Amino acid sequence: MTAYVLLKWLHLTSAAVLLGTGAGIAFFTWMGYVRCRRTRDLAGLREILEITVIADWVFTTTAIVVQFGSGIALMAMLGVPWFTTWSAMVIALFLLAGACWVPVVIIQYRLRDIARAASSWGDLGEEFARQYRLWFALGMPAFAAVIALYGLMLIKPGFGAAL
Repeated sequence: MTAYVLLKWLHLTSAAVLLGTGAGIAFFTWMGYVRCRRTRDLAGLREILEITVIADWVFTTTAIVVQFGSGIALMAMLGVPWFTTWSAMVIALFLLAGACWVPVVIIQYRLRDIARAASSWGDLGEEFARQYRLWFALGMPAFAAVIALYGLMLIKPGFGAAL
């Protein structure tokens, strides 16, 4: 296996993990919250939020680090210039996804901590609801950015014109 094939495999695999884990965490957290809200199952909500925090660190963080490193290495190996429309779009989308993801992780900790401290469903309060809405809202542009990055990873139209 050549270095290029290994890097490409790492890049594609980490992209799949990033997209799949991001979508999976969002879906199970959202559906878990909806179910627990309907049943008023605070213990279930606590468990879901604990797992959400762990999964984001184990899978998403690892995938982001591998994506970044393998992407830089592939660009260098292929001689892709840093100052093209394509590379600027890739960097901007990666930064946008990260700018949404970092607050999402912080919010996940807050949601988990609020749920831990609550003695009943009614104790979650407006702060939990506000943080949850913000978590959901930040997930949309992050997910869209990752989908757009997939497109740019596949298309690479001559790596774009120089800026």
